Amino acid sequence: MTQYIIKAPNLHNTTIDLPASKSISNRALIIHALSGGKGILKNLSDCDDTKVMVAALEHNPETIDIMAAGTAMRFMTAYLSATPGSHVITGTERMLHRPIEPLVNALRRLGADISYEGEEGFPPLRINGSKLDGGDIEIPGNISSQYISALLLIAPILENGLRLHLTGEIVSRPYIDLTLHVMHGFGCQAEWTDVSTIEVKPQEYQPNDYHIENDWSAASYWYEIVALSRANNLSMTLSGLADSSRQGDSVVKYLFNFLGVKTQFEKTDAPLSDVTLATKPYMPTRFDYDFIKQPDLAQTLVVTCCAMGIPFRFTGLASLKIKETDRIEALKTELRKVGYVISDKNDSELVWDGERCEPQSNPAIDTYQDHRMAMAFAPLAITMGEIRINDPEVVSKSYPKYWEDLKKAGFTITESPIPTT
Repeated sequence: MTQYIIKAPNLHNTTIDLPASKSISNRALIIHALSGGKGILKNLSDCDDTKVMVAALEHNPETIDIMAAGTAMRFMTAYLSATPGSHVITGTERMLHRPIEPLVNALRRLGADISYEGEEGFPPLRINGSKLDGGDIEIPGNISSQYISALLLIAPILENGLRLHLTGEIVSRPYIDLTLHVMHGFGCQAEWTDVSTIEVKPQEYQPNDYHIENDWSAASYWYEIVALSRANNLSMTLSGLADSSRQGDSVVKYLFNFLGVKTQFEKTDAPLSDVTLATKPYMPTRFDYDFIKQPDLAQTLVVTCCAMGIPFRFTGLASLKIKETDRIEALKTELRKVGYVISDKNDSELVWDGERCEPQSNPAIDTYQDHRMAMAFAPLAITMGEIRINDPEVVSKSYPKYWEDLKKAGFTITESPIPTT
C-alpha cells in the first residue's frame, strides 16, 4: 500500500493527451465481437476496465473475472447470455456487493439462462448462453443506465429484436444515447420511438473501422485544475475531443464556464479537436445542479466548489451509492479531513452551506478503490499546498497516466508507504 504526497505545483501551459473513453471503448468492444471481430477499433482505451473486457472476449475463459469494472460486468453479462457457451462471471469483493438483479431479471424475460452462484441479486453469475428470443420488456429507468445499455447492445442479434420500455424517471440518459450513437456507427438502426421507449429490430452489425473519442470524464480534472489555479496566463490543451460529443460528461465545459473556465476548440469543423482551457473573471455565489444525467462528474464538482468557497446543492445523486464505493459517504468523510462539512439528503443530494471544521494536519485522502476519489482530490494541492492520496494506483481503472500527466503539468509527486497507526 502506497501514498502519494502531492505538492502545490508550478503550473505551466501544457498539452495533455487524454485517455480514450472507456465508455465508448467498452460499447465498441461488444459490438465488434457481435459483428464477427472484423474491422479495427482505433484509439481503444488502455484502462483496467477495458483490458478485462479485451481479455474476456479474446480468451473466452470459463471463469471471467472482470475485477472492479462495472461496465464490463453489465455488458459481459448480456453478451454471454446471448452467445453460445457456459461461463461464470465474477469480480472484486466490492463488485460482489453491487446489484445486478434488474439486468438478470430482464435477460431472463428475454430467455436467458442465468443463475446466482452466491447471494441472490449479486455476482457471481453462472450463464449458459444461447440464442435469445427478444421481444417487448419493461425495465425501470431510474436504475443504472449500464443495465439498459447492456440490453441494447445485444438487441440486434435477438430473434425478435427488442422493444424496451423504460418506466419512471430516466437517469443517466446521455449514456443511453451514447450507446445508440455507437450502435449507429456500426450500421445498426436503433431509435427512441417515444420519450420512454427504444426499438431495435433484428439485424446484423456491420464491421467498421471505428475511431474512439478521448474521455470527457478525464477532462473534468483538468477543468478543476484550471479553476483552482485562477492563474490569468495559464492554459491547458486537451487532445482528441469533439464539440458535439455524445459523451454525457462533455457538459463539463458548460458547468465549469460558471466556475471561471472558458473552453476553446481549435477546430470546430472537424470530428475531433484539441481543446484549450483558460481562466476567465467570473465567480458564482452559489451553484445548484441536478446530476441525474452526469453522476460521474459529481465528485469533481463537489471538491472544486468546496475549494473555491462556493456553496452548493447537488441533486440526482442516488446512483453514487452503488458505484465503486458509496461516493456520497466517501465525499462527506474525506472532505471533513480537509475542513469542509457537507451533508446529504434523501440518499440523493449533497449540500454545502459553507460550513467549515478544523482540518487534519497532513490529511491523507482514502480512495476506497475508487479512481474518481483519487483524481478529484489530487488538485487540492493547488489550494492547500499539499495533499496526500492513499492507494493512488486506483486511477488505472480509467486514466492510467493521470499521475504522469500531473507531473507534466508541474505538480510535484513523491511516493511513500502509508503510515501505520
